[in-house]
Amino acid sequence: MSARVEKAVELFKSGFNCSQAVFAAFAPEFGMDEETALKVSAGLGGGVGRSREVCGAVCGASMVVGLKYGATKGEDAEAKAKCYAVVQEIIAEFKKTNPTIICRELLSLGEGEFTNPNPEARTEQYYKKRPCVQLVEDAASAVEKILF
Repeated sequence: MSARVEKAVELFKSGFNCSQAVFAAFAPEFGMDEETALKVSAGLGGGVGRSREVCGAVCGASMVVGLKYGATKGEDAEAKAKCYAVVQEIIAEFKKTNPTIICRELLSLGEGEFTNPNPEARTEQYYKKRPCVQLVEDAASAVEKILF
């Protein structure tokens, strides 16, 4: 496991959400300080605001791609296409070990189990029932493989 992947796992285990963990582990490579990275990615955890939609770790990985390939001019179709293509590569890599990028499906949550916006305490029981540490590692490993 690379140092950046280890950093992502460490950030998650220290209480940051999945998106923050992945994004902040890589953002300094592109000139963004960790504090700013943690702030801008904070709303994407839990499948975007704990809505259990697209996995926050995948969102964080996509944001890293944006730091490297994101368009800075609205008319730059080539940069947009490159960014989207690389995000799709990362998703494909993530899906080699996970069946989907949808948070509630990754967590095997039934209807109604994902509407509470309040995060759960990070207890031993939490880690037993949630594969999030592995999902963070998988998303960070995909970034590492595709971008580095």
